[in-house]
Amino acid sequence: MDDARAPAAPPRSGLSALRLLGPYIRPYRGLVALLFGAALLATLAQLAVPLITAAVVDGPIASGDRAALVPLIGLALLFGVAEAALFFIRRWAMNRSCLQVERDLRDALYQHLQRLPVAFHDRWASGQLLSRASSDMSTVRRFVGFGAVFLIVNLITCAVVSVLLLVTYWPLGIAVLLTTLPLTVLGLRWERRYNVESRRVQDQQGELATDVEEAVQGIRVVKSLGRAGLVFDRYDAKARTLRRLELDKVRTLALLWCVFELHPQLTLAIILVGGALAVSGGALTIGGLVAFVALFTVLLWPILSLGFLFAFAQEAASACERIGELLDEPSTITDRPGVTPRPVGSPARLAFEGVGFSHPGSPVPVLDGVDLVVEPGETVALVGATGSGKTTLTALVGRLQDVTAGRVTLDGFDVRDLPLAQLRDVVATAFEEATLFSMSVRENLTLGRPGATDADIAEALHVAQAEFVHDLPWGLDTRIGEQGLSLSGGQRQRLALARAVLGRPSVLVLDDPLSALDVHTEALVERALRDVLAQTTALVVAHRPSTVLLADRVALLAEGRIAAVGTHSELLAAVPAYRDLLAQDSELVEARS
Repeated sequence: MDDARAPAAPPRSGLSALRLLGPYIRPYRGLVALLFGAALLATLAQLAVPLITAAVVDGPIASGDRAALVPLIGLALLFGVAEAALFFIRRWAMNRSCLQVERDLRDALYQHLQRLPVAFHDRWASGQLLSRASSDMSTVRRFVGFGAVFLIVNLITCAVVSVLLLVTYWPLGIAVLLTTLPLTVLGLRWERRYNVESRRVQDQQGELATDVEEAVQGIRVVKSLGRAGLVFDRYDAKARTLRRLELDKVRTLALLWCVFELHPQLTLAIILVGGALAVSGGALTIGGLVAFVALFTVLLWPILSLGFLFAFAQEAASACERIGELLDEPSTITDRPGVTPRPVGSPARLAFEGVGFSHPGSPVPVLDGVDLVVEPGETVALVGATGSGKTTLTALVGRLQDVTAGRVTLDGFDVRDLPLAQLRDVVATAFEEATLFSMSVRENLTLGRPGATDADIAEALHVAQAEFVHDLPWGLDTRIGEQGLSLSGGQRQRLALARAVLGRPSVLVLDDPLSALDVHTEALVERALRDVLAQTTALVVAHRPSTVLLADRVALLAEGRIAAVGTHSELLAAVPAYRDLLAQDSELVEARS
C-alpha cells in the first residue's frame, strides 16, 4: 500500500510550513505574549551586567573609591534576581502553552483522520499515518516549547547586543557585524539542504513504522510460514536506508555546527586585537573594552545555538508539512449543508436507484446502473463472483463510500440527505473481517449503541452465539487485547455480529459474517438470526449455501450490474449464470427453499 503524495493544498516549502501552527497558537496568545515578554526582559537584564561591569572598572576601580562599589554590586544582584524570576515565568508560560498547542493539534489531526473517507485510508500506509501522529507531533511540540522560543529570543539578543556593541565602540561593532555575513550565506545554503534531508528521514521513518506494524500484526503468518528471516531482511534494508539518511543529516548538521563554533572564536580574536589597539590609542577605555568583550561573551551562546535552532526549525517545518498534508486532505463524505434528521422507519425501505461507483482515476466503473429495492423487513442476499462489486455496494448504504452516479435511499430519503450520525445509527454493518478494539468485551459490543442495556447485550450475544464471553476471566469486563487477537477468528466474528444486531437497527448490512464459524455454530447462529432478520431490513453478502437460504430473495451481481433477482429456487431454475456460479456447492444447488 503506497503512501499518497499529493496534498490537496499547494505544498508548503521551507520554514513557511510553520504557518500551520498559527491557528493553534492563536488561542493562547496571552501566554505566548507573556512568554516572549519575559524572555525579552530576561535578555535585557542579562545585558545590564556587562554595562555595570564597565561602570565598575572605569569608576570605583579606576578612582579607588570602594564605597561606590556597593550600590553597583547591589544593582548587579538586583538584575540577577530579576533574570531568575523572569526565567521562571518564561519556563512556566512556555510549558503551559506548548502542551496546549500540542493537544489541540493532535486532537485536530485525530478528528480529521476519523472524518476522512475509507478511500483515503485505503491509499495511505498506516505506518505513515502513525509516524505523523506520533514522531512528527513530538517534533512540533519540542519546537514550540523550546526551539521557537530560543530561536526568537536569541535573534533578539543578537540584535540588541549588536546595537550595544555599536554604541560601545562602533568600529569594532561594524567588524563584528561584517564577520556574520559569510555565516548568514552558509546558513541559508545549508538550511535548504537540511530541509530536504529532514523530510527524507521523516518519510523513511514512516516506511519503517509500516513494516514494524505489519510484522507485529501478521506475526502468526510470519511464524507459521517460517519467514522471519525474510521479514527481518526487508526491515533491515529500510533500517539501513534510514541510518544512511540520518547520517547525511548529521553530516550537514556537523558542518553547520563547525562553522558556527569557529565564528565566535575568530571574532573574539579580532575584538581583542582591535580593542587593545583602540585602548592604547585612547579611543576606548579599559572599562569599555571589558564591556565590549563581556557583551560579545553574552552573544556566544546565541550564535552557537543558531545553527542547531535553525536545523531544529527545519525539522519542525518538515513535520508541519507532513501533518499539513493530512489536514489538507478533503473530507468528501460529510453532512450536506442544512441537513436535518428525517423520519426513517424501523425496518426501513432500502433502494438503489441507478447506482454507479468508480474509483478516482479509474476508467472502469465498479458498479454501473444498479437498481435494487429491499422492502421493509425483507432480507436480500447478494451473490456474485469475486470482484463483482458486492462489498462496494454494501459500503454505499452507510456512506463508507459515496455513489458517483444515482442514489441510495432509505424510506425515500437519499442517504446523503440524512445526517451521518442518524444514518449510522439506523444502519448497522458486520464485516467479514471482524475488527475489535483493545477494550473490554462490553465496550466493543456497545461501540455503536452506548445506551444498550444488559438485556439488549444478552439478546445480541444469544443471536450471535457468543455467550462464551461469560467464561472469560472477567466476563463482559474482560479486555480482549489489540485487534481481539486473544480470541479465535470465529469468536471475533461472533462478537462483531453481536455488535451489529445490538439495538435492532432499521437496516442491517452483513458482509458474509459467518465465514469463520464451524458448521454446528453456524447452524445455531442462523436459527437465532432468522428472528432478527424478520424484524429488520437486511442486505447480506452471501458466499455460503446456508447464508443464501436465510434470504427472502437473491440478487445476482455480475460485472457491476444486477443480472437477476428472485428467490433461490427461481434463479436456479431460470438463470444459468446463477447455477454456474454455485455449481460447486452441491448443497446449495440441491436446496429448493
